[in-house]
Amino acid sequence: MLLGLVGKPSAGKSTFFRAATLAEAPIAPYPFTTIKPNHGIGYVKIDCIDKELKTQCNPNHGFCIKGKRFVPVEIMDVAGLVKGASEGKGLGNQFLDDLRQADVFIHILDVSGTTDSDGKQLTESTHDPSKDIEFLNEELDKWYFNLLMKAWKNFVKKFETESEKNFSKAVAKQFSGLKVKEVQIKNILRKKNFPEKITSWKDSDLMTFSSELRKESKPVIIAANKIDMEKGEANYEKLKSKFSESIFIPCSADSELALREASKAGLIDYVPGESNFEIKKPLNEKQKEALKKIKENVLDKFGSTGIQDILNYAVFDLLEYLAIFPAGATKLSDSKGNVLPDCFLLPKNSTALDFAYFLHTDFGKNFIKAIDARTKKALGKDYKLKHRDALEIVTR
Repeated sequence: MLLGLVGKPSAGKSTFFRAATLAEAPIAPYPFTTIKPNHGIGYVKIDCIDKELKTQCNPNHGFCIKGKRFVPVEIMDVAGLVKGASEGKGLGNQFLDDLRQADVFIHILDVSGTTDSDGKQLTESTHDPSKDIEFLNEELDKWYFNLLMKAWKNFVKKFETESEKNFSKAVAKQFSGLKVKEVQIKNILRKKNFPEKITSWKDSDLMTFSSELRKESKPVIIAANKIDMEKGEANYEKLKSKFSESIFIPCSADSELALREASKAGLIDYVPGESNFEIKKPLNEKQKEALKKIKENVLDKFGSTGIQDILNYAVFDLLEYLAIFPAGATKLSDSKGNVLPDCFLLPKNSTALDFAYFLHTDFGKNFIKAIDARTKKALGKDYKLKHRDALEIVTR
């Protein structure tokens, strides 16, 4: 699974990336700070199951703080998008090629309006951020449209003589590099009233189809960044009203990065996604003032910096993944003594057999049953996994 950070230059993508991963990425107040994509590991947060099982976990991957388990996910920060990217303007071709493998897009939006359409800093908050949403959607839709048009004449020629029942399969093949699935195409054709014969589709039909396919295969959540700046909150409320079908979560990447770095330095005790922190060491006046502003202008107002909420929403709500623990019914530790060392993310509708194959091909081939670590009940291969399940796979 890959979460792709998208947006215009200087919207705060690299700051968001660093706040989510603590990986090094260049940050500067000018366009195209990021040229090559940055890859890093962020984390989604769930309630750990260790207390339910009366034990204390020690993860191999990720970490656990105060009963909250942080499960790793891959995040990619790409070059900023400018108008005309779908036609190759700016770093458009590279940007779009980098994003092919993303499963979901997190649109980092400068909700404060302090940068113009090209990402240049403004002296006042005069830019309308709704224009950034419109242009990003337009560029992504054109990207899909251009890919569709490359093959459309062949589609029309083919389906003049063949049954159109294989149309979904043909389109899925054309878009296979973008992880488009045949079932997604069938869903769109069912939902929308397209002409029965594809040979009679107009350009408007093709654009609508491309747009719907993009939304279905690359869902978007909008991170309303710089929410604590002047006009940030007012713009955020206007945007929610104007784009009522879009998903917005207010955030302050700068604040999250400051808290994460202060926590890493041992100055504060902070759990990502929480509404408070505890000071652990003496601070200078500058540090005290910075933390006070974050507490009053971000945490107290919005309940968190928003970064963790965005990652969780992308993975668990948009993509509908499940967090699953491998756990023995009688023994919760691995051969090295690590308790509940792993937690994995699997797609919705995954079964116990899918989980066995996920862990190892031999586990799948030799599957006998799964055992629920909580209830000790045996589960068959068709058992549908539930979020936070803890299962042992029994093989022959």
